[in-house]
Amino acid sequence: MEIRIVLVGTTHPGNIGAVARAMKNMGLADLALVGPRYFPHEDATARASGAEDLLDRAMVVATLEEAIADCVFVAGASARSRAIDWPSLAPRECAARLLAESTGGKVAVVFGPEKSGLTNDHLDRCQVLLTIPTNPDFSSLNLAMAVQVMAYELLVARLDPPAVEEPEIPPATAEEMEHFYAHLENVLTDTGFLDPDNPRTLMRRLRRLFIKAAPDQNEVNILRGVLTSVDRLVAKSRRDAD
Repeated sequence: MEIRIVLVGTTHPGNIGAVARAMKNMGLADLALVGPRYFPHEDATARASGAEDLLDRAMVVATLEEAIADCVFVAGASARSRAIDWPSLAPRECAARLLAESTGGKVAVVFGPEKSGLTNDHLDRCQVLLTIPTNPDFSSLNLAMAVQVMAYELLVARLDPPAVEEPEIPPATAEEMEHFYAHLENVLTDTGFLDPDNPRTLMRRLRRLFIKAAPDQNEVNILRGVLTSVDRLVAKSRRDAD
């Protein structure tokens, strides 16, 4: 089982150290940092309190796409409601889903900046939302606390794993899906279906559609082939018009 914890835009280095400690407590070791404000930092090392090895091995990248490129399933933590619904899971349900999906490859849980959380653009890269129930009158969770809750549920799920069959064909990775979405957007723009000056939420809704479908690598290749055939027709039409 390969589960990555991804922190996006962390502003306080002490929180990174506290997350590393929470992860090590629960047997997790794969930490990725997307654009941390301060790292490495002495506060991170101090708060890690014995989990400095996770900090030393942490992947530090500029974008969320880089952090999850090799992942086949991604959950994004969010406490805010969204205009377009994403499937939402509580920690225990999410842990079971992550464990099941990990039979097909690496999976990840993504946490956003302390003050603002994940943006819609970040959540476009996630298959589900992780929502941690809290007291509605005092709902703010420290970043390390949120990671600790999820890390604990992952440990519990690993102690009593569900019976899951490995897929015959590997699921498409996040990187493969991003290439598909970029190709799809280009084709929709070239055919006039998508107005780049007024895209509204078309691509976000299409992402939700394909996330529900959960295509495997072969299916994504077929979809890319269909788009390529449309590319050829568009190119031929333009040549004929000239």
